[in-house]
Amino acid sequence: MVIQVSHLSKQYQVHKKDPGFMGSVRSLFSKNTETVAAVDDISFTINEGELVGFIGPNGAGKTTTLKCLSGLLFPDSGKVSVLGYTPFERKEPYLSRIALVMGQKNQLWWDLPAQETFLLNKEIYGIRDDAYKQNLGELVELLEVEEMIRVPVRKLSLGERMKMELIAALIHAPEVLFLDEPTIGLDVVMQKKMRDFVAAYNRLHHSTILLTSHYMEDVRQLASRVIIIDHGKIMYDGKLDHLVKRYAKHKLLSVVLDTYVPPDKLLAIGELVSYEFPKAVIKVERNASNVAAAELLQNFPVDDLNIEEPDIEDVIRDVFTNAPKKL
Repeated sequence: MVIQVSHLSKQYQVHKKDPGFMGSVRSLFSKNTETVAAVDDISFTINEGELVGFIGPNGAGKTTTLKCLSGLLFPDSGKVSVLGYTPFERKEPYLSRIALVMGQKNQLWWDLPAQETFLLNKEIYGIRDDAYKQNLGELVELLEVEEMIRVPVRKLSLGERMKMELIAALIHAPEVLFLDEPTIGLDVVMQKKMRDFVAAYNRLHHSTILLTSHYMEDVRQLASRVIIIDHGKIMYDGKLDHLVKRYAKHKLLSVVLDTYVPPDKLLAIGELVSYEFPKAVIKVERNASNVAAAELLQNFPVDDLNIEEPDIEDVIRDVFTNAPKKL
């Protein structure tokens, strides 16, 4: 196992005060504190070469977990092991084999070209000249940024800067990569390019990657396994398609009609999600989807019909809304 987490917990003390001036005055003499469990007794393992999606709502404990795994935070209890090291000891051999990329943080010098940061990281990590040239060449080619590395960072777009951040984080060829919202704020085109890069890097280097993202398309495209965390507790750990089959109680019938059919007649099949002739989308119970499809084909002027799973975003939203305990 590359990553082993056993009964990890991390708590924070949160100060609260009443609103207004008097609330501020009272807080000077009497502080009202509350203990919040950011991570609450979680356990999981990740094997070499796995790319795992780590998802949950804001405040679920994702970033806190990644910070504990990368050695930025000291856990209150439990054990964490990555590549055989205890992360919070922050030993040099460990730090040289991992990377943490946070979509809202940067390490690039604003007024200098990104290649200057790459050279600095080369010296920090003690990378040989030949290895540096090989790593840089590979990353530049994968991300298609040969000309951009010479442009001052302040003149780059958000997507271009994010590519430079990835190069800076990966220049030492880490074996374990923690990605915290790497596509946040990017447009859909740039999101796809970033996903393609992460998939290619994982495939070429057989690296172990733990990815957090609010964009479900990132998770769907990259990770076959997901860990769902909410209120500091793991709710699900397993295959993404198993989650859909287990938790989504409905399927969608996407039908194209030859001639117009009144909406009330389609309601006899199931819940009418949308209808703009000639296309209709009908939600039916999962175990009745084949029967409903057969009824449509037999009794309606159907030109085309598909049975589809619901959007992964809807499934995850239902998980957080309707599942208060581990699935």
